[in-house]
Amino acid sequence: MPPRVQNHPVVNSLLPYLSSPSTSSSSTISKIPTKYSSSPSLQSTSRQTCRSFSSTVAARTKLRTEMFAWLNGEGAALKTHVPGSNNYVSQLRNKRRAVEGDEEEEGRRIVPPFPLNPNFLSQPILSEELRDAIYDRVVNQKQSVRVVSVDLGVDMRRVGAVVRLVELEKRQKQQGKSMALPYARAIHEMVPTTPLYRNFRDNRINPHESINDLPVHRLTDPQIFYPVSESCQFNRVDAGRVFSAAPALENKQVVKNAANPTEVISRITRNPSRIEKIGKGEDEQQVLQPADARIPHPHLVAHERYRLSNPNERREVMNAYKQRIREEENAEKERKRIAKELRERQITRVQPESSRFEFRFKDVVVSKETTGTNGRGAQAPGRRYGVPSYDRKKGQVKIPTRVEV
Repeated sequence: MPPRVQNHPVVNSLLPYLSSPSTSSSSTISKIPTKYSSSPSLQSTSRQTCRSFSSTVAARTKLRTEMFAWLNGEGAALKTHVPGSNNYVSQLRNKRRAVEGDEEEEGRRIVPPFPLNPNFLSQPILSEELRDAIYDRVVNQKQSVRVVSVDLGVDMRRVGAVVRLVELEKRQKQQGKSMALPYARAIHEMVPTTPLYRNFRDNRINPHESINDLPVHRLTDPQIFYPVSESCQFNRVDAGRVFSAAPALENKQVVKNAANPTEVISRITRNPSRIEKIGKGEDEQQVLQPADARIPHPHLVAHERYRLSNPNERREVMNAYKQRIREEENAEKERKRIAKELRERQITRVQPESSRFEFRFKDVVVSKETTGTNGRGAQAPGRRYGVPSYDRKKGQVKIPTRVEV
């Protein structure tokens, strides 16, 4: 917003001469000061002809009067910030209603900042303690991102972002760059924050955000009307195959999957490359899997099933959960190792003697399937040599987007 014009006096030294009642041009001209005129007389005349920029009195409407009455009365409590609390207008309404107990404690999240807009809720941010705990667990304690996400109630993508940003902050401190600490403290006091509880079970009970949201798949965008008889069993697996235009499973396979759904989900998550594919060429795609396999933490579904089937075996349930986590991590490490070895076998390295350069060659298959119909496929060079690199283009993300742990 541009600055408001200040109410400075307007000085016009020619005003008394131009507004003279004399009609004679010679007399008017003779009164105009020249370079031979005395300066004190000119300054005295200027001081006498000063006038205000505007003499109109500001209108005191009813709404303006009520606004100043509220600012000087009830709203005076929001003039200064109270450390450790959020200055929301809704808090004044709660005080008027004498809200106490759990509602006042949960007001940090459920009370909207603006009383006239209840649909807007101020989302909490990570506290400094919780942020440092995430970095310490991932980097120092070598815990997986999946385990940290479940224990602290933070999404896996946010866990990776926290690790990258803390690394960047430490690097800037080593380089001697200044940090905007006052700004960070002000933001943490203005908006609600998620604290770090001493007991990790409290973090699970009061998570920072939902960690197991189902991502929307592009195959579920169209609306499909699929007729099914009442005597036929139709579950999430069948719905995924309908969206993918895949044939239905045989009855034997359906019965086998229904007998042990946990094993079916673990087989899918540990070997994603073995998922059934349909289509040919560029239209080839994997069959849409059920929601239990596509959520970020599918092992939590198996844990809940096992807990409900063994309600009195708490220690055994926790041991099974930890064992399931270890198996998932080992399977992921093995999958990454195999993929790395496959990439290394496809590359031929040549380093001439007395040279500091190493040449790497990779055999490619140039065909319609690899280059695509437009010749811009990423699997092999085509007419335009594959997909161009945007490393030096403006607006592209050049920082690491994932954390290898």
